[in-house]
Amino acid sequence: QKQLVESGGGLVQPGGSLRLSCTASGFSLDYYAIGWLRQAPGKEREGVSCISRSGNITKYADSVKGRFTISRDNAKRTVYLQMNGLNPEDTANYYCAAHVVCTNYISARAQYWGQGTQVTVSS
Repeated sequence: QKQLVESGGGLVQPGGSLRLSCTASGFSLDYYAIGWLRQAPGKEREGVSCISRSGNITKYADSVKGRFTISRDNAKRTVYLQMNGLNPEDTANYYCAAHVVCTNYISARAQYWGQGTQVTVSS
């Protein structure tokens, strides 16, 4: 079946880095924009980043600009989120979702989504 699988989460100290991966199974990513979202306990869902189908357009939340970088490799059916300079505020479950376009990726109904990967930033 068609699905997305996230990986790369874990425990990291403040200032550290992680690279998350979102890999498609059973379908090609060529037709989809991919967004990364996160949710922490007691907080609302937050859009982190999104990359267009071609990769020409990227979006970032103000809180992560300059620290996170989104990229994609369609041949590997994978979208990456490189996270540098992590803060405790970045602690959350991160998941990816496939959309037609990045516009309104936070609220729009996704075509496919994953189960998420936990990122914990703590000393």
